Amino acid sequence: MPIVAQQKDLVNEVFRLLERHAGCFRQERVFGRVVALVFGEIMAIAHHTISQLIWGLGQEGKDWSAWYRLFSRGRFRGEAAGKVMVAETLTHVEADQVYVVGLDGFQVPRSGKKIEGSGWGKSPRSPAWRVGLHWAQRFFHLSWLTPEAGSCRRAIPLLVRPAFTHKARRTATPACSEWEAAAESLRWLRAGLTAAGRGCQPILALADGAFDVVALWCQLEAGVTLLVRTAKNRALFALPGPQHHKNRKYGERAPAPADWLQVKGGWRTETIIVRSTPRRLCYRIEGPFLRKGAPGIPLFLLVIKGQSWAAGPKRRRRQPTFLLVNARWDAITSTWTLPFPPISLLIDAWHRWELEVAHREMKTTFGLGDKQCWHPRAAVVSVQWSAWLYGLLLLAGYRTWGLTPGPRLPTAWWLGGRRWSFNTLWRVLRLSLVKHPDFRPHRAATPYDGSGPDTFLDLLWRFAQISLPT
Repeated sequence: MPIVAQQKDLVNEVFRLLERHAGCFRQERVFGRVVALVFGEIMAIAHHTISQLIWGLGQEGKDWSAWYRLFSRGRFRGEAAGKVMVAETLTHVEADQVYVVGLDGFQVPRSGKKIEGSGWGKSPRSPAWRVGLHWAQRFFHLSWLTPEAGSCRRAIPLLVRPAFTHKARRTATPACSEWEAAAESLRWLRAGLTAAGRGCQPILALADGAFDVVALWCQLEAGVTLLVRTAKNRALFALPGPQHHKNRKYGERAPAPADWLQVKGGWRTETIIVRSTPRRLCYRIEGPFLRKGAPGIPLFLLVIKGQSWAAGPKRRRRQPTFLLVNARWDAITSTWTLPFPPISLLIDAWHRWELEVAHREMKTTFGLGDKQCWHPRAAVVSVQWSAWLYGLLLLAGYRTWGLTPGPRLPTAWWLGGRRWSFNTLWRVLRLSLVKHPDFRPHRAATPYDGSGPDTFLDLLWRFAQISLPT
């Protein structure tokens, strides 16, 4: 029976990225335990609980407390690991290119009423016509969007922050709204780029309607462009003209975003390619406008018409979309202009959906939120750990295969999709490890007490030295 060939480059890239993160940990034995848990996550078949990972590593007969202390004592720090991920992504983005990131929030359903940060929230699993509640934690997610290749992109997590509500159960984590977490994360990203010598690199942040908040517009860092979905009845104002009083901050009330759909002239039509599928868009650009409370930040409005098409016996419809983006001052023409070409903004806005794909893969496939951590710090760090490892594996796959088409599958009925999925990456990585002749004996139970030359860390890194090219 044919099998997928061993992907040594993929395994080597995982080891290289792990080596880059060695400086995030104060002690070598802690880093060794991290490496062991990474392999436990890769080889896990059932739920990704800590107990399942320990069983998969053959350590079920030992003391389990050290594995839990990795999360409860803060030995894994999400921000430190995120800085390494930012530095690694810069090898794929030139200094004069736009660094595109996505902002979004997600919930982790919980059953324990005493878990840190848990509280009642709107359930995304309930239908739109009957909104329900569920008990969950709320987090904020900052992801880097890879450069477009073959009309495809990937969202690789850089940072996950807790965004617990004021009514949530909190003992060690302060309350934070999603926009506050977004503002702090963008400052963190700018500091990381500056530390890497990219302080002037432009940043484009993509977000949904939850981040169309005046306070976030006012706190944007220099060189950061925010492209966000806005409400159809958003109140916008024209810039004050020379006929207005010098102390007046706003001009006349502008039409609401939905009112522009009734205007006949001024529309543009473009066809963009997203994931190998042509999308015909009819849009218009209006502005610059001002929002109440942010008189110093001119914004452009992008209005995209809805669409209706036949899909078999039924007709499908895409609702109109309204986007706001902060303007850029052109010193040559002394006018406010779009920061980037409109087609580029439309394509980037469409690719924001990759963040939703990442949420689904992290929670449904990779077991984010499965770890049974009751400590207030561990309840947060365990979620950050899963998002970090998911991003590390995605970056390893991106460096090995690019975005398309990925490894060739041996099945006769399906040779793979237009781009490789995380499931394919995970399956190939596990198969490559299991088929490696120097890895299988090392999966047996070995003492991890630091005594003797054959500790679990020594065995893993002996395998790494065999795999890595010299």
